[in-house]
Amino acid sequence: MSVFVLLHGAWHGGWAWQRVAPLLRAEGHEVYAPTLTGVSDRAHLLNPSVGLSTHVQDVVALLEAHDLEDVVLVGHSYAGQVVTGVADRVPSRIARRVYLDAFVGDDGEAAIDLLPETVAGHYRESVAGPGFGWLIPVRSLTVLGVTEQADLDWLTPRLTPHPWLTYTEPLRLQGSEVPAAFIECVDWMRVFRPHAERAAARGWPVHEVATGHEAMVTAPKELADVLLTLA
Repeated sequence: MSVFVLLHGAWHGGWAWQRVAPLLRAEGHEVYAPTLTGVSDRAHLLNPSVGLSTHVQDVVALLEAHDLEDVVLVGHSYAGQVVTGVADRVPSRIARRVYLDAFVGDDGEAAIDLLPETVAGHYRESVAGPGFGWLIPVRSLTVLGVTEQADLDWLTPRLTPHPWLTYTEPLRLQGSEVPAAFIECVDWMRVFRPHAERAAARGWPVHEVATGHEAMVTAPKELADVLLTLA
């Protein structure tokens, strides 16, 4: 059986995987879904110095504390950067990287530079205004492809502002290679389509899920099925 470590994207917490984790555990797999520093149930640790390296260390510490090996490391959206950083730091613990509608970054690349120019502009404006210069305010869920009112009601009160430094701090990689796959959510504006194309160009398997960006909420069964095939 595999060990899944599921990493949430910006504004979310480990709770975002509540609909997926039981489906993986039902097949006998071990599942961890940590919350990264500074958001959700760890928002009390939020400060301007929380960056990408903080989140990479969060996950490395989890893997080492639990002595996890042969890990399927899944990152949603922003957390693609975290997956890349963690796999580079402790490649011997990772069996496969999985990028769920996520950034596929290279050495020296920051998340903000991997967004389409118009989207990156919206981020910068919101950070400079209501984000006080160091926070990314929560994005509209409807923009992310969430349409069901029940899902909106479940997600909205749980989301918290996200530390801006995680988007501006670049990856610093040594070049370790771990097998990888990409899952694209195709029923929304497809902001991460260039990353799916980057993955395909590198020979990674690319899977599609017919849902919006928040697949773990809006299509948990379909997503779990893909993750199980990758395991």
